[in-house]
Amino acid sequence: MLQHLTNDKQFEKLIKKHLLATMEYLFGHNIPFGVLCRIDHVTFEPPLEARIKADFRPLTLFFLAGYTFESAYIEGEYLSFEAGFGSDNTGSHVTVPLLDIIQIIVDETPIFVNSTARAKNPAAHAETTAAPSPQATKSARESSLEALMSNPENQKFFKK
Repeated sequence: MLQHLTNDKQFEKLIKKHLLATMEYLFGHNIPFGVLCRIDHVTFEPPLEARIKADFRPLTLFFLAGYTFESAYIEGEYLSFEAGFGSDNTGSHVTVPLLDIIQIIVDETPIFVNSTARAKNPAAHAETTAAPSPQATKSARESSLEALMSNPENQKFFKK
């Protein structure tokens, strides 16, 4: 059920709309924030040296504050900003695909979570519009009912 939802293009559009609205609010109110994203889809211009790129993890947090925040903008499907990296603060223009932003963080607290963040293989993020199978729906319903019935406090909700 969750996989159906996270692969659904309409749900992805809803998430993207929420992502954009959240970032526009933060930019509009001058609130610095971090974006946790998949580094394999992020581009750097000029490209960063291998020694700097080696420090990045598959999920990397970029914090937008000061000049980095002031340089940030959204264009089309991307968030872009300028940032310095490494001990010598090597400057680069960073471009992040919006749908690869997994979280937006303010004061160490996630305020946005993208449950549709793309899989490493873009083909794995195929368009899904069909409803889940009746078996999957029934299984999810049964699991939910079993969880509800397993708590003695919930017995009052069932007819005897």
